[in-house]
Amino acid sequence: MPPTPQRRRLARRLAAGAAVLATAAGVALTATAPPAGADSGSAHRPAGTVDVQLLSFNDFHGNLEPPQGSSGTVEELQPDGSRKTVPAGGVAYLAQSLRTARKGHPYSVTAAAGDMIGASPLLSGLFHDEPTIEAMNKLGLDVTSVGNHEFDEGRTELTRMQRGGCHPKDGCYEKGKTFRGADFPYLAANVTDDRTGKPILKPYTVWKNKGVKIGFIGVTLKGTPDIVNADGVKGLTFHDEVATINKYARVLDRQGVKAIVALIHEGGLPASTSYNYDCDSPGPGWGSPRSSGAETGGGISGPIVDIAKHVSPQVDALVTGHTHQSYTCTVPDPAGHPRTVTSAASYGRLYTDTTLTYDRRTRDIVRTAVHGPHAANHVVNRTQPPAPDMTSLITRWNKLAAPVAEKPVGYISADINGRGAGTPEEPLGDLIADAQLAATRDAGKGGAQLALMNPGGIRSDLAYKASGKEGDGVVTYAEAFTVQPFTNMTNVVNLTGAQLLAALQQQVSGPNEASPKILQISEGLTYTLDMTKQGAARVVADSVRVSGSPLDPAKTYRVAMNEFLAGGGDGFPALKQGTDKYVGPSDLDALTAYLTAHSTPTAPLAPPKADRITVVK
Repeated sequence: MPPTPQRRRLARRLAAGAAVLATAAGVALTATAPPAGADSGSAHRPAGTVDVQLLSFNDFHGNLEPPQGSSGTVEELQPDGSRKTVPAGGVAYLAQSLRTARKGHPYSVTAAAGDMIGASPLLSGLFHDEPTIEAMNKLGLDVTSVGNHEFDEGRTELTRMQRGGCHPKDGCYEKGKTFRGADFPYLAANVTDDRTGKPILKPYTVWKNKGVKIGFIGVTLKGTPDIVNADGVKGLTFHDEVATINKYARVLDRQGVKAIVALIHEGGLPASTSYNYDCDSPGPGWGSPRSSGAETGGGISGPIVDIAKHVSPQVDALVTGHTHQSYTCTVPDPAGHPRTVTSAASYGRLYTDTTLTYDRRTRDIVRTAVHGPHAANHVVNRTQPPAPDMTSLITRWNKLAAPVAEKPVGYISADINGRGAGTPEEPLGDLIADAQLAATRDAGKGGAQLALMNPGGIRSDLAYKASGKEGDGVVTYAEAFTVQPFTNMTNVVNLTGAQLLAALQQQVSGPNEASPKILQISEGLTYTLDMTKQGAARVVADSVRVSGSPLDPAKTYRVAMNEFLAGGGDGFPALKQGTDKYVGPSDLDALTAYLTAHSTPTAPLAPPKADRITVVK
C-alpha cells in the first residue's frame, strides 16, 4: 500500500532533520477571584458544600519553551485604563503556576479544552509531540478534550498519544524508553468512527475526590474537517457540539453525576484584547460586534455564544478554546441560571481558576446569583522560579533536537510579525507567500505568478531577539519550524480570474463572513478590501491586479499555495477547483530557502511593508 500524504509529510519532516544533521508576577483579575493558594471563602459557602477549584487552559500547541514575539505576551489592563504588555508562558512556569494555585485547595482538578498538541514548535513537533504529552503528565493534567489539531497526524497517531507506544515509523527516541502515552483521558464525545458509529475515544470521564463527583464531557468543533488535512479525519464524523454535550449530560445524570463541566474546543471573540477586562460589566450585550476600544463589558461574540445559550442547564461550566482568546464571562443557560464560559488564551500564557461550589446533598454545583461559579484568568508569569522537573525535561529533549534546531537559516533586522499582529495583511504573511512564489516561479518548477497563504498556518512571529545562543537577528531552523510546523507541500494550480476572485471573496463571505480569514498574498497581487461593506462586496472586484494588470475573469493564472488551501481548506472551495497541479517543495523548505537566499549576517532581511492590500474601514 502506498504511503498516505500524511505519512509522506512526516517522512519529509524527519528527512529534513536528518539532512541538517548531515551538514513572570501573577495578577489578580477580578474582585471576586480568590488569590492563588487561598481558601475559597469557606465562611461564605452555603452549609453542606465544598469549593472545588477548577484550573484550566487550552490551545497549548506544544509550546514547552516560552513563545517568542507577541505569541509570548499578554495584554494587561491597568487601573488608569492604559494597557501593559506582560511576558508570559513556558511549561516550566505553567507547571509552577498550577502547583502554586493548588496549595490550600483539597479539591482541585485541572482540565484543558483541546489543541494540547499539533502546530507545535520543533522541540515538540520533531518528536511527534511526545515531549508535550510527557510534560502534561508531569504538571498534573486530569482531562482534556480533543481539538482540531489533535487530528493533524491522523486518528492512529492520536490514539498513540492516548495509549502510548513508539512511533510506527520513527521508533523510540531515547534508548530503553518507550513512550507511555497520556496519563489523562482525551475526550472525543462528538467524533465517531463511520464504521462502528461509536466515539473514537472516551466521550466523558468522572473526576472523584472524597465523595465529590464531577463529570467532564469533551468535544471539538463540528467544523474540524474544514480546517484540517482530509487524511487526518478520513472515516470520521464530527457531530454537533450542543446535541452531543446534551446527550452525554443526560447519560451522566442517569448515573447520578449531577455536577458537569463541558470542555469545548470552540470559542469566541471577547469585547477587549486585555485578558483581565470585566466581561460581565454593562456593555453592548451578548453577541455584539467586537470592539477593540472597549475595555469593560460587552461580553463575547462568535460561535461559543450560541453554543452556551443552548447547552443543557445540567452542565455547570463551559471551558472553551480554539480562538486563542482570553475571557471569563457569564452566559445564562437555557433555564436562566448563571454559567461561566472561560478561555485562557493560548500557548500556556494564562490559566483559569474557577470556583465551583459543590453541594454534597444534591451532588450538584450551586448556581445562583450569589453563589454561582466565578472565574478569573491569571498570567503565567516568568518572574517566578521555573519548575525544575520541566526545566530538566526541556533540557533533555533540546539535547536530542539540537543538531537540527540550532542551524542558522537566515538573518532578520527586526521582528517580523505574523501570528500576533491581528491585521488583515501581516509582514510575515507576505514573506511566507513570497517564499512560496520564489520556490515555484520558474517554468520548470510550477510557473507560479502569485502565491496565497492561509493566516492560520502561521503559528508564530519571527522575533529579532535570540531564543538561545544563536545571537540576535539569527533565524534558526527551530524558529522557522515554529512558524510553519505542518510541513505542507506547496501546490501550483491553474485558476481562472473568476475563480481567483471568488476565492478572495470567500475570505469575507460564506462561512468566513462573521470572522474573516484574510489570505496573505505574494508580490504580484494587489487589491482593495472595503470593510464598510458586507460579504463578498468587501472585495472591490475592479481593484484586483495581477502584476499590475486588471484581473481578467477569463484568463488562466498559475497560483501557488500549500496543499491544505489547494484542497479547499479554511472555507475556500474556489481554490479546490484548481487544475494542472504541480507539487513543489514543502512550505517549510520554501521559507528556509528564501531566508537563506535573501539574507546574510551583514545584510539581514527587513520586514516587508505589508502594503499589498488596501484596507478601507
